[in-house]
Amino acid sequence: MRALVKASQAPGLEMIEVAEPELWDNGVKIRVLRTGICGTDLHIDSWDHWAAETIKPPLIPGHEFFGEVVEVGSRVREVEVGALVSGEGHIVCGICRNCRAGRLQMCIRTEGVGVNRNGAFAEYIVIPESNVWVHPDPIDPDLGAIFDPFGNAVHTASAFSLVGEDVLISGAGPIGLMSIAVARHSGARFIVVTDVSEPRLELAKSMGVDIALNVSKHRISEAQQMLGMREGFDIGFEMSGHKSALPEMIDNMNHGGRVALLGLPSEAIEIDWSKVVTHMITLKGIYGREMFETWAAMSSMLKSSEILRNRIASVITDRLPAAKWREGFEIARAATGGKVVLDWTQL
Repeated sequence: MRALVKASQAPGLEMIEVAEPELWDNGVKIRVLRTGICGTDLHIDSWDHWAAETIKPPLIPGHEFFGEVVEVGSRVREVEVGALVSGEGHIVCGICRNCRAGRLQMCIRTEGVGVNRNGAFAEYIVIPESNVWVHPDPIDPDLGAIFDPFGNAVHTASAFSLVGEDVLISGAGPIGLMSIAVARHSGARFIVVTDVSEPRLELAKSMGVDIALNVSKHRISEAQQMLGMREGFDIGFEMSGHKSALPEMIDNMNHGGRVALLGLPSEAIEIDWSKVVTHMITLKGIYGREMFETWAAMSSMLKSSEILRNRIASVITDRLPAAKWREGFEIARAATGGKVVLDWTQL
């Protein structure tokens, strides 16, 4: 089969012929139809410090995908050949304290598909049946390919109740954009998103945001004035990881404000902890998706709202044949658009 491979400990990937993955007794073999390009994949391609410390070549990256089940192992009970599926990219041990308590997303031995084991940038992938999400309703293959990052947005936006609340989102990347749509769907009052990319801020305007603020030109306090807000924001989603985003978000939170943090910082962030304490601000880290409540919520929300479904689909701004993966990676690295999806039926 054809696969995109990190062959050595150096920058770059190669599209080469490799053996198809072997099926095991509780495994599901999936013909990959679409994949999304994630920031993690860009790190692996660039071979930065994180990649050098984490990745053990040879490796097939990729963890955002949609495909068709072509074969199942002897112990598979529910997933059937022909099912259209996406996959949860975190494979858990099942026996640590968190796993046994049903908190699978907190497994202390999590392995990442496309990070610690071969992933989806290939014609076929095998994952455990427990990681397969069978789509209960017909879904566009491109949309099915971004259920992983959509799940990050839903997990973040579900951390706190949003009904009637004022929401501040830092970072209008693909997950930040999707979180706007989820917050609007969930009943938020005012939604403000910040970024420095004008193209991404333009995308944000189509997602249901009240103000898309370029923080290289304006301060968040100005957005509060424009909306006639008398107090700070109730809920914050920190999606960017930028060192200035969280401190400014905290400065603009109401007393008792709650912040969900998904963005991974690349350097240390200095926080005014006295304000966190005296303003009774809650900070909650978010990682991946709740398994599998987030997945059920995603499917239900998309089925219940055509507006939400269209907004999430619109986050996909570039669709390319997998044969043009280099171009896709360049578009994703430019960070001026939304999601990039590769079509693995076009090799």
